[in-house]
Amino acid sequence: MRRLFPFIFAILAGATLLGGCESTTAGGATGLSRSQFLLVSSAAVNEGAAKAYTREMVKAHSAKALNTDVAQTSRVNSITQRLIAQVGVFRPDAVDWDWEINVIEDKSINAYCMPGGKMVIYTGIIEQLKLTDDELAAIIGHEMAHALREHSREQISRQVATNHLITIGSIFLGLGSVSQNVAGIASELVLALPFSRSMEFEADTMGVELMARAGFDPNAAVSVWKKMNALNEGRSTATTFLSTHPSDAARVTNLQNQLPAVMPLYEEAGQKGFPEQAAAAPLQTAVPEVQTDRRAARPQGARARVRAAGR
Repeated sequence: MRRLFPFIFAILAGATLLGGCESTTAGGATGLSRSQFLLVSSAAVNEGAAKAYTREMVKAHSAKALNTDVAQTSRVNSITQRLIAQVGVFRPDAVDWDWEINVIEDKSINAYCMPGGKMVIYTGIIEQLKLTDDELAAIIGHEMAHALREHSREQISRQVATNHLITIGSIFLGLGSVSQNVAGIASELVLALPFSRSMEFEADTMGVELMARAGFDPNAAVSVWKKMNALNEGRSTATTFLSTHPSDAARVTNLQNQLPAVMPLYEEAGQKGFPEQAAAAPLQTAVPEVQTDRRAARPQGARARVRAAGR
């Protein structure tokens, strides 16, 4: 038992220095609230995610997989801009995140949003599911909710605590050293750690409210999961998306249960209208080469960098 004391002390010290139990977002109309275990800092996780995202985009660029179809990228751009414009309801700081999105030409049925707003959507999920704009908003909104709730930060915090990845020595070296260490860990783990069932339900709940506030029909969140399940029937293995986002009747029921709270938001948004935002920054631009210096010029082409619409 005595051997455990140094490790327990290290975890407690790290929690005091870097985070603790809190909720990263406001509850919104659905009242979503849960105390989250956050041992590591947002800054360190976001830094690691940005590095991982750059690696993924460089690989996609090398494989000539970055989608440059104007109609496709403009559609994703418009939908994402509208969703980003609503994130302040859940956390005001997210309005100013360095949001980025890329459309990748790949048959995989997949999409994700890394910490800090780094997103990817594959053409496979759009084309094979024949997604309407509302259904595409449901997918993107769900992934954005994972980032807003900092689910990856939670998972990395648990991994750090469980595997002793932060030691007493690294903690006492100072926050800078700890953050650098965590950023490296996050860079490797951000795409590897699956989300829990409760996290998936949270992303569904927040995502359906986000899309409603942006003027997309929340019923599409239900239909997209029905499409997903129908597509997966008869396959020997789950689609990439379903392997990381397990779906069953409980998931659809949870979404249906949120409709009474979010439909009024959708109706209100419809009354306001959502005109085309011609002045909004384009989301898709290209990644020509590896950027070894974080301060280097931003890449040009299918890569997306975006602020909340209208800012």
